[in-house]
Amino acid sequence: MRRLVLALAAAAALAAPGGTTAGGGITVFAAASLTHVFPRIDRAPRYSFAGSDQLALQLRQGAPADVYAAASPKYPELLFHQGVLWKPRVFATNRLVVLVPKANPARIRSVYDLRRRGVKVVTGDASVPIGTYTRQILERLRITDAVLANVVSQETDVKGIVAKVALGEADAGFVYATDAKPVAKRTKTIGLPAWAQPAIRYEIAVVRSTKRAAAARAFVARVLSKRGRLALRRAGFGLPR
Repeated sequence: MRRLVLALAAAAALAAPGGTTAGGGITVFAAASLTHVFPRIDRAPRYSFAGSDQLALQLRQGAPADVYAAASPKYPELLFHQGVLWKPRVFATNRLVVLVPKANPARIRSVYDLRRRGVKVVTGDASVPIGTYTRQILERLRITDAVLANVVSQETDVKGIVAKVALGEADAGFVYATDAKPVAKRTKTIGLPAWAQPAIRYEIAVVRSTKRAAAARAFVARVLSKRGRLALRRAGFGLPR
């Protein structure tokens, strides 16, 4: 188990380019699912990747940050109306998949198999975007109670879900399609019906209290630029029109 943990850590280090914590003048608070793509768009900023709700709470409490990017419009729009952020912009979309270990010991073939007794499922906590989106798709599939009865862990961000499945600590987990890519050698994905997919939109905004407004706006512009959109598309994200 220890060897597998070290291997996953090494893989993550290789997948994410260096410089994600190097000082670059601004601090960017960003959803955990953006860990692998934002440094490819701009290596310079100091990044803090975590659950969108955790980062929103830190911003409300006055944490020093210059840009906020979330995996849901909920928190950026709320912080905008509270005067914490300037107007947010949608910059990417995503979709949900079911992630299972490569060996797939529970023999999961579709999302409906997650209703079977004894299957160990991991989800995001209901307070974070990945947890909210998961519950939305379960509601649309009408299997909420049966699947949630098998939940053995509720994580605070999508990285925690990915880690538990990749390490074989769970039979399946709901993650963003983009988060399955870095662990493709140790996991498999099972698609979910397109008609049941929630509208997953990412928003980005400059923090009003920033003392580096020009640099913060320049970072947002890079994310929204052709180069930024290309990096997002290569990472598996959808793009708004």
